[in-house]
Amino acid sequence: MTTTSSPAPTRTRARRDPAPDLARGAMLLAIALANVMIYLYDRPYGLRHHVVTDGALDPLVTGLLTATVDARAYPMFAALYGCGLARIVATRRERGWSEAGVRGYLRRRGLGLVLLGALHAALAFSGDILGWYGLLGVLLAGASARWSDRRLLVVAAATLPVAVVVQGIVYADPRVRTERELFWSMAIEEPLEALLWRGVEWLMTPFGLLAVVPALLVGVVAGRRDLLGDVASRRRPLLAAAVVGVAVGWLGGLPMALATGGAVALPAGSEAWFSGLHVLSGVACGLGYAALAGWLCTHGRLVRSWAGRALRATGARSLTCYLAQSVVLAPLLSAWALGLGARLGTAAAAGVAALTWVATVVLAVALERAGRSGPAERLLRWFARPQAATIGP
Repeated sequence: MTTTSSPAPTRTRARRDPAPDLARGAMLLAIALANVMIYLYDRPYGLRHHVVTDGALDPLVTGLLTATVDARAYPMFAALYGCGLARIVATRRERGWSEAGVRGYLRRRGLGLVLLGALHAALAFSGDILGWYGLLGVLLAGASARWSDRRLLVVAAATLPVAVVVQGIVYADPRVRTERELFWSMAIEEPLEALLWRGVEWLMTPFGLLAVVPALLVGVVAGRRDLLGDVASRRRPLLAAAVVGVAVGWLGGLPMALATGGAVALPAGSEAWFSGLHVLSGVACGLGYAALAGWLCTHGRLVRSWAGRALRATGARSLTCYLAQSVVLAPLLSAWALGLGARLGTAAAAGVAALTWVATVVLAVALERAGRSGPAERLLRWFARPQAATIGP
């Protein structure tokens, strides 16, 4: 059996590390901006299935979000999820849990996310990511606990080309279409029919999000090395990783951003290549965003500021805040409810997403001041609660 490589000493912390929470809190805005575009319908659909609008501001917003958010936010969350898995393993071992108990806890936690994701998809949003993250948590419970860092990175490197090819092809069609080819439920007015289609769409979600797999595995390695916990001693490496990752992500996303924004037309036959580049650079960008959050947390004044505290409160309740976004967006925008998705342009939709995110931040701050965790977090902890015989060799 391969042993785990852990060059950084483990440490017990009385409080949560600020960097992962700050990163999750901020990037929930990116998640909202990415997801809100899926709700738009009843207009032509172009490259990467973005709606084609005539407004002066809409193409600019579409291009900007393509470069900075599209295929970038979810890999970052996956890396943070992997980092969290590694820290769960470390802290449970420190408490004397058996190896079987640790792996069982990871699997129950992953299964809890799958069930929450299924409920989320059935009731509101078939683009749910919780089910996919949870399934990966179940499948990779043993890897998170036992695989060496080298093996994790080798598997990450092996799965990345698969994700690039599959996702590159899925989103490479340059034609302007009048019919939806993804997430059909958003445009279905009959609630029961839309619900049934959401189940189908949710099962298809992993094929469009394969790039989260290598990001998650890299996150496990980062968590073992405590890269986002002991940020004070890693200020320069974190800054370097942030600059390189974000620069690669934005530059790699520029061709698709210009094309989706209507500024240029990609050369015929090159769409799949640029689409693959978009996915590949998105993984680098997601990791760069996580490193940027770590570097920002080396500035104590930012961490202690009201904005920093609000983002950390939101990140600590990211599961609740993620689900709360759908509580707002699905009834407002879906055809089976108020149907604003047929009328809002991308700029207006981005504004709705930003306001929704602000509302979740306010909710998280209120819960923080009341000394309460998020209800979704409490439910997941209850589901994954330790079983008997978790202590011992």
